[in-house]
Amino acid sequence: MERRKLLTSSLAASALALSGSPFSQQAAQTPSATAGREYYLLRRYQVLWGPQVRAAHNFFRDALVPALNRLEIKPVGVFNARIGPDTPAIYVLLPCTSLETLANLEEHLAQDSEYLKAGAAFLNAPSLQPSYVRVQATLLRALDGWPKLILPAATAQHGPRLFELRTYENLTDQDHKRKIEMINAGYYDIFQKAGFWQVFYGDTLFGARMPDLTYMLGFSDMTERDKNWAAFFASPAWKSLSTLPRYTFEDIVSKVSNIILSPADYSQI
Repeated sequence: MERRKLLTSSLAASALALSGSPFSQQAAQTPSATAGREYYLLRRYQVLWGPQVRAAHNFFRDALVPALNRLEIKPVGVFNARIGPDTPAIYVLLPCTSLETLANLEEHLAQDSEYLKAGAAFLNAPSLQPSYVRVQATLLRALDGWPKLILPAATAQHGPRLFELRTYENLTDQDHKRKIEMINAGYYDIFQKAGFWQVFYGDTLFGARMPDLTYMLGFSDMTERDKNWAAFFASPAWKSLSTLPRYTFEDIVSKVSNIILSPADYSQI
């Protein structure tokens, strides 16, 4: 119990230590900007083609997602990695306003009898037939300028959609803060005008390759994605922002990871 309290306190202290920029004009006009910033737990399940993929999706659909919703973790996104390293992989995105809920998630789930019953086959798989190869988790906090996840209209309409998960790694904390500042200073409006659906922006509190940040964009198909990126880079606002000496005196991003995701048919995002 003391260890869990220490973890929760540590997460909260890290979150409070983060600095951010003022809301962008676009984000401030959205209802989400009136409430506190969300936290995101992003899990990547590495699986093998065949039975593991099917078993994982059955578990997510029938056990995990309903249990998370009962904990007020919603909407839950479940995505198949379509283009990117380490495929096959399944990404699960858990947005929540409560840091305590995410920090003690497994304890909460262990008290949910419906979850334990529905997920028994996955949770109790023998070591000779494991449910997955490995799971990696990253905890993020929403950026000031985009404090809550925003669902694309295509999600509610069950329309065609793909998502791009982009992670920017930085060599120093100072570079990391400048990149966050740069995003808050203009990315949101530029992405909107370029035609992207902006889902979430998160700064990593705990993860494997810190300091880094991750954000998610959406679009209907790869043709639209390419067109939107062309519009983004051609934007006068981007050209102005990306040439400011504050962001160009050194390389503030050391690596960009880019993954294209397709939502599972039961995904809530």
